[in-house]
Amino acid sequence: MSRMFGFFIGILVGALVGSTIALLLTPESGDALRSRLRDRGQDFYDDIRHAADRRRIELRDRLDTLRAPRPES
Repeated sequence: MSRMFGFFIGILVGALVGSTIALLLTPESGDALRSRLRDRGQDFYDDIRHAADRRRIELRDRLDTLRAPRPES
């Protein structure tokens, strides 16, 4: 268990170091980079929101179908 925890900590630290280095070495200006990251973050949020809304509608329809009275045989 502790080996797995150590592995995940290593992945997290590696990702943080890698992303920090990538941000520091980017050829874009800070404003352009922040704007691009903000736009990507907003697009990602919108995609997640739309997927959640579609799934909610699907589940609501399925629940309505299950709640509907069954035809008598």
